[in-house]
Amino acid sequence: MTDDLDRAFVEYIIKSIVNNPEAVVVTRTVDELGVLLSVKVDPKDMGLLIGRSGSTAKSIRTLARIVGMRNNARVNLRIEEPEGGRMASGLMGSKEGASRDVEEILGDL
Repeated sequence: MTDDLDRAFVEYIIKSIVNNPEAVVVTRTVDELGVLLSVKVDPKDMGLLIGRSGSTAKSIRTLARIVGMRNNARVNLRIEEPEGGRMASGLMGSKEGASRDVEEILGDL
């Protein structure tokens, strides 16, 4: 129970922030570096979770680390990119975006 306190705490905070709390999934893994909490939310809620300039995500990470310190553990938080998210389509323009040359990319702009 006490090992899972950090996961339950982060899950409670995130479910209180997002519009679709039933889509929130927080998984906890432990390795030699400490505790890793991986968070998945509905793609529509990513903006709410991250906040302006990442301020909300930074605050949640800080709170998770404080809870971890109280339990003598190093806690890190990872927000997982949803399927079809910004990195998959928005920035690259296409799935083969890494193989495009500079002239093609500038032509798109």
